[in-house]
Amino acid sequence: MPTTEEPAGPDTSETLDGTRAFETPEERRSNRSGIAVAAALLLACGAFVTFGVLDSDDDPVDGRRATPTAEVTYEVLGEGSADISYRGADGDKADVVTNAGLPWRKTVSVPLGASPIVNVTLGEKGGTASCTLAVRGKHVQRATATGAFGRTTCSSELPTPEASAAAHEASAAAQGSR
Repeated sequence: MPTTEEPAGPDTSETLDGTRAFETPEERRSNRSGIAVAAALLLACGAFVTFGVLDSDDDPVDGRRATPTAEVTYEVLGEGSADISYRGADGDKADVVTNAGLPWRKTVSVPLGASPIVNVTLGEKGGTASCTLAVRGKHVQRATATGAFGRTTCSSELPTPEASAAAHEASAAAQGSR
């Protein structure tokens, strides 16, 4: 009865065309290490691409897109105290100072397109307080509140980023033609 036996050592049988049908254990290890190296390189390339996508230089550190701003100075003159709310650097929400001692002054960078505004509310004791608003160092508005719980508001409009860029280009072109 014929039996089939497996060779005890590495198979070095050859096919009819003279090529070997099976690899030696050393050749298998060599092929595996080549695949491992290729996989490691592929993972490294993927990591670099992922890092580049997630850590774009266009985004500021806090994740918001950089928006052009204008320096705005709010000032409240008077005696005593008042509640003051103003548009800050966020541009979307008001910052509030309760019972602020007067005189009070704050300079912030407000995003273009937002409207800088400061609201002043006097307390129960009343008195007189005036707000002033300056954009890029240029006085824009002044208003006064008097009496108990007196209120006043100073506000302005800032150009949109697009309008500001167009005005800057027009100014540069005008200076260049002189």
